[in-house]
Amino acid sequence: MRLLIVEDEKRLATSLARGLTAEGFAVDVVHDGPEGLHLAGQGVHDLVVLDIMLPGMNGYRICAALRAAGHEMPILMLTAKDGEYDEAEGLDTGADDYLTKPFSYVVLVARVRALLRRRGGSASPVLTAGTLRMDTAARRVHRGEDEVTLTAKEFSVLEQLVRRAGEVVSKADILEHVWDFAYDGDPNIVEVYISTLRRKLGAASIRTVRGAGYRLETL
Repeated sequence: MRLLIVEDEKRLATSLARGLTAEGFAVDVVHDGPEGLHLAGQGVHDLVVLDIMLPGMNGYRICAALRAAGHEMPILMLTAKDGEYDEAEGLDTGADDYLTKPFSYVVLVARVRALLRRRGGSASPVLTAGTLRMDTAARRVHRGEDEVTLTAKEFSVLEQLVRRAGEVVSKADILEHVWDFAYDGDPNIVEVYISTLRRKLGAASIRTVRGAGYRLETL
């Protein structure tokens, strides 16, 4: 899953990005309102963590502009304001959730995961595809009764396939949701992770559809 953090407090933004990256997310960070709106408007992010007080354009305006343009990704607002009218304004402009600074990092991660599950149409953190079970909260994968140990990046690649089990997922889609804007390496890195997943899950678990992408088989 790919997240965008729009936060002008650079130390906080860096801390959040490091923590969320360690949780397996791909994270992009910007520090002002116009750039935040520009990147969020590209529609490649699964969720936006949005500060309200930003240089150039505040979070309320960004949120309203994104909703007016038809973007439906979850938006979690962060703010130093703790008044009920500020919270109401944030929600009224289209935000999905609201956290007041200072906040618990554990709570923020839990709310991010809850919003992503809601976006996927399920309140459960567990994804299934045949005998494959992914617990996105506990970050654990089982194939039948056997637990499969995955790195954070392997987990993220597999999650993209499980969420669209039976469908063809292109290499570009995987790159877009699992790697951030800072990645400028070889796009064939996806093939490396697919190969590793096949080794861990079974060679027949992921099929290559020539010229199109990869399909998770629900074995």
